[in-house]
Amino acid sequence: MALSITSEGIDVAKYMAARGVTAFVLKYRIAHTGEDATEEFTKLYADKVKFRETIGSVVPLAIADGLAAVTYVRQHASEWGVSPDRVGIIGFSAGGSVTTGVAFHYSAEGRPAFIAAIYAGGDAYKEATVPDDAPPMFIAAATDDNLGLVPTSLGLYEKWTAAKKSAELHIYAKGGHGFGMRKHDLPTDHWIDRFAEWMELEGWLNK
Repeated sequence: MALSITSEGIDVAKYMAARGVTAFVLKYRIAHTGEDATEEFTKLYADKVKFRETIGSVVPLAIADGLAAVTYVRQHASEWGVSPDRVGIIGFSAGGSVTTGVAFHYSAEGRPAFIAAIYAGGDAYKEATVPDDAPPMFIAAATDDNLGLVPTSLGLYEKWTAAKKSAELHIYAKGGHGFGMRKHDLPTDHWIDRFAEWMELEGWLNK
């Protein structure tokens, strides 16, 4: 229903760019709202049935945007001097749902090199099959997530590892929902450093 474009987009891109990673920020399609989408979301989320009805039609569109974005960057990689086989995707909350949608439904030309789902939402993954060539996945969330989304992170990790695919999971005691790149003087302030370490371990920070 809204895009947290700075804390969960631009600031992440700047952090990665400082480490030599070319980053793109995606504005995917969202549900129509009034002037205050956050207030609308808070009221609507309390009624899970109505909430699902409201966002039900837009979620597939958002995932389609994620799939198209990875494919587009891969197809145009040579224009930007990046390697098409090193293009990954990271998403937060609803964007994490977009990211997991990409993780399960990519085509050969749009396969992401890695997946990062940060306090991801949605449970559509439960019915999905892990691809045979599934990329490694990084997952992070906080136990006290006020939207109750930790089970999604745990489910993704269990599904990925059950399929014998590489995954790394970080569940913090505190941090709530939407910590992103915001500073709260909590260990969640450093999830991005753990992500960079994981990327280095997987070889994505090597030229």
